[in-house]
Amino acid sequence: MEWTKDNYCISTDKNKINLAYVHAFLSQSYWAQHIPVDVVRRSIDGSLCFALFYQGEQIGFARVITDEATFAYLADVFVDERYRGRGLSKWLMEIILQYPSLQGLRRFLLATRDAHGLYRQFGFAPLTFTDRWMQIHQPDVYSNPAFKVFPTPPVKG
Repeated sequence: MEWTKDNYCISTDKNKINLAYVHAFLSQSYWAQHIPVDVVRRSIDGSLCFALFYQGEQIGFARVITDEATFAYLADVFVDERYRGRGLSKWLMEIILQYPSLQGLRRFLLATRDAHGLYRQFGFAPLTFTDRWMQIHQPDVYSNPAFKVFPTPPVKG
């Protein structure tokens, strides 16, 4: 699917995603620093992705990990610094939250260090009943010398 506004476009077509661009941004981000390109590739393959473009050049990205029935997790959301302050992150969130297969979910999660104000505008709130939640969190996994990337095996057929 695609949406356009002025000279901007949001697309869910994974073939249009500039993997090198997304990897370059994520590998410098606070949440995915040093992430290997193969991990980014696999994360895109396993997610519903929203790529943001200006006149054909990719300038932003977001992905949703979801079963498209009950649960979704919003991840890797960014708009290139050169294009911030133009309402693009709000437009991106509007498109994501209106996406047909993301309607009627029981739970939609995200984690952010610094964009609470943006997400609050779209109904996100701090977790309740936090004593019920558990996690395995390895924030430095990509920097750990023991971390090994196992490439996705080729599809037989």
